Amino acid sequence: MDRGQAHTLEAITAAMILVSALAFALQVTAVTPLTGSTSSQHIENQQAAVAEGVLATADENGTLASTLLYWNDSAGNWHDATDDGYVQGPPPTAFGDVLEQAFLERGIAFDLSVYYVEDGEREHVPIVDLGEPSDHASTVRRLVTLSDGDQLRDPDESPSGTTLEDASYVVEDADEDQSLYAVVEVELVVWRM
Repeated sequence: MDRGQAHTLEAITAAMILVSALAFALQVTAVTPLTGSTSSQHIENQQAAVAEGVLATADENGTLASTLLYWNDSAGNWHDATDDGYVQGPPPTAFGDVLEQAFLERGIAFDLSVYYVEDGEREHVPIVDLGEPSDHASTVRRLVTLSDGDQLRDPDESPSGTTLEDASYVVEDADEDQSLYAVVEVELVVWRM
């Protein structure tokens, strides 16, 4: 009988130690806004869907290509770019206005870059850089075809009269014998500020 009581007391003591350890562990663990959860995953999915929709719409209505052509040929950079070579905010284009409304006004930061292949290497140039994306950033990409006859844009977005074929654009002509200038990949990265 004494042995049964000893086992019972031992089991109760072990259970109390386990419950105390579990309670201590739960109190030590911090839950922050950046802690992964189903709600933050839902927000990331929603941001990715909005970004995909913004890129798709801009590609369909031509404002994406127009922003890619928002190139200051004499400066060899984007119009309104900093010394670092990118715009610190949405570009002052129709597509930039959409980015402002869809993301910045809702507390969502973004980076916009263009990727291209040069000498067999994948290169990229930032158009907009609003900082370092968080671990929970969403990335969407879209291919855009540029033609030799596409005209660069002036600061007011009107055609400048200078075609890609005649410009010193950031991306080199992929095939000088054809009217295709290059196929570039536009990348939009979005994250909560």
